Amino acid sequence: MRGGGEQISHRGAEEPTKGGGKPKSDWSTLARLFPYLWEYKWRVGAAFLFVIGAKVANVGVPVLLKTLVDSMTIKPGDPAAVLVVPAGLLLAYGGLRLLTSFFTELRELVFSKATQGASRQIALQTFEHLHALSLRFHLERQTGGMTRDIERGVRGIESLISYTLYSILPTLVEVSMVLIILAVKFDPWFAWITLAALGVYIVFTVTVTEWRSQFRRLANESDSAAHSKAIDSLLNYETVKYFNNENFEARRYDESLQKLRSARLKSQSTLSLLNTGQQIIIAVGLIAMLWRATQGVVDGKLTLGDLVMVNAFMIQLYIPLNFLGVIYREIKQNLTDLEKMFTLMDREREVADAPGAQDLRTHGPVDVRFEHVDFAYEPARPILHDLSFEIPAGKTVAVVGPSGSGKSTLARLLYRFYDVDRPAGFGSDGMQAGGRILIAGQDIRSVTQGSVRRSIGIVPQDTVLFNDTIAYNIRYGQPQASDAQVEQASRAAHIHDFIVSSPKGYQTMVGERGLKLSGGEKQRVAIARTLLKDPPILIFDEATSALDSHNERAIQAEIQNAARGKTTLVIAHRLSTVVEAHQILVMEHGRIIERGTHIQLLAARGRYADMWALQQNAERSQDKL
Repeated sequence: MRGGGEQISHRGAEEPTKGGGKPKSDWSTLARLFPYLWEYKWRVGAAFLFVIGAKVANVGVPVLLKTLVDSMTIKPGDPAAVLVVPAGLLLAYGGLRLLTSFFTELRELVFSKATQGASRQIALQTFEHLHALSLRFHLERQTGGMTRDIERGVRGIESLISYTLYSILPTLVEVSMVLIILAVKFDPWFAWITLAALGVYIVFTVTVTEWRSQFRRLANESDSAAHSKAIDSLLNYETVKYFNNENFEARRYDESLQKLRSARLKSQSTLSLLNTGQQIIIAVGLIAMLWRATQGVVDGKLTLGDLVMVNAFMIQLYIPLNFLGVIYREIKQNLTDLEKMFTLMDREREVADAPGAQDLRTHGPVDVRFEHVDFAYEPARPILHDLSFEIPAGKTVAVVGPSGSGKSTLARLLYRFYDVDRPAGFGSDGMQAGGRILIAGQDIRSVTQGSVRRSIGIVPQDTVLFNDTIAYNIRYGQPQASDAQVEQASRAAHIHDFIVSSPKGYQTMVGERGLKLSGGEKQRVAIARTLLKDPPILIFDEATSALDSHNERAIQAEIQNAARGKTTLVIAHRLSTVVEAHQILVMEHGRIIERGTHIQLLAARGRYADMWALQQNAERSQDKL
């Protein structure tokens, strides 16, 4: 069996996840893992005792063989040769082997719960933390790479524990026992030869492995790049087809595969070098030990049993030493994978609850106020400038304006996907320079994010659904809702008839990101989902943009009914959908340039009136066609 044999796994590069800072040391990663395992401390202790028990039994086998060989001085024909020696050999040898296997299985049985428990807890905490990160992080992430980081990290925990508890620790115990026996039973040179061979082997393995890790790293980078390109291409399958770019995508994927092939070939060639060196070191050590033992037998200082015991010890040590290169590489890679997952867990939350934050207090209709709000996704590109307006409790305020004016940013800020700037200084009017957003008189930065989002329902412009049933996606607005409540929300969103006309009805699968449904059907599912949630605040962000005129008018009536008595923010491009709003805000370049009712804005003959005239002319032209 070859000491360096390896399998290049689908793992990422060893550099930290973007934004994660410098890589941490291996010891700090182990220290981070230890508390998760210490929750199962009695299992850790029991597993350690079973390791010692298994190795004591294993080391006892060569000692038994020596005793049996030395005792075989019975003359031929003596009945004891048949009764004592074979029976003793079989029973003792079988008993020790059975104890070794017994303790090994007990170790795995006792400790498996600790391994799986730690993996589950860390994976869950990482998943929860990712959901707690800001929208900015999720807009910048690479989904394929991030999910593989989590997958590798969880797998790395299991492998790391397996290698340390089941390979490294037992090997150290066994080597210690063998060295003590050789030093005490024979002259110290046996122990020194064994220790020297072990030391040279470890130094050579670690040095060469560290040198060739660059090729492993390059192979893993190429593998992750190929995987990310494949995932991104498949997620955008329709776009690839629209532009007939299948060959282009295949070439991009093949470029990564070529880099992966080259890196793996380099890794394999250096692996052969490592294997050869390991075998030479082990062979030299084994020859030196057997030469000294054989010379001792010739000189009469050692018995044949001693020679057998030394040989058996070397064979038993040779097997774990033979895998030291693989184990070392895997432990290093597992530590890297685990550190990458811990880096995700350490990613600072851009939007975090203030210490001691309480839930948002809402009793009946609530008002919403934006006070002198400034905001920029990037410092060099301000989006909102000194924005102030109020949505009175139970009223509807609409925001209109050209694309890029900052309309959808209002919804993101209200949901606390981002926080407005909170600088240390204050403006001359005593107001914080970044402004503030209040719901029911409470600054949303001072209350919990969860309570804010529970109080708001949104129908986004770009509706993305889970790859599950229609019923599941509607019920997502209120997971505990009954089938009757789901159906009632579907009727209100004018999608019930479409659903029941499908062969599987509410159990119809919508496909990944809802791609099996049309844009209008997805948007109606989103409306039904929000109506089922029934929050005190509603946001409709271009909620009917994917609907035809007939369905738009029908759903617009339902939206008005749903918004009755609720505080509602409507973000719209088509002005015909907001004429009933209690107030309409016209935005340009992050500023409110006009405000008033539909009638007031038309009478003012300003920007809104121009937009209205253009859209009316466009609709009349469309009707003629």
